[in-house]
Amino acid sequence: MKTIVVGYDGTEASERALSRAADIAKAFGSSVVLASVSPVMTGASRGGGTVDPTHPPEASESTLSVGVAKLAEHGVEAESVLGVGDPAEAIVELAEQRSADLIVVGTREPGFFERLFGSSVSDSVQRQAHCDVLIVH
Repeated sequence: MKTIVVGYDGTEASERALSRAADIAKAFGSSVVLASVSPVMTGASRGGGTVDPTHPPEASESTLSVGVAKLAEHGVEAESVLGVGDPAEAIVELAEQRSADLIVVGTREPGFFERLFGSSVSDSVQRQAHCDVLIVH
């Protein structure tokens, strides 16, 4: 297992995914690519929308720095990649670009609307990915 892509946004679920990815990377000597994606708001225009003001790229950059530091505490070096767009699509695209062997994402108990509309990033990643996906609960 050479390359692991980790979806990370600083939430409790992504912290669990980060920890699990660190364990796997240490065991296999894998390189880690840490990804944080600023989502865009859709529906307002045909141009694809604007960046969600509640999760701007600047916040993602800061989150990535924290994640890289936490991996370093586990003895794992990581590259960080900031994305803008649909989080699941961006994570899967990054994994394909890097020929990743594994994508690691966290999940939490979905709320009513997530269950109703199936809007979970982890579910979308596992459906779209062309490599193994580890969903950490």
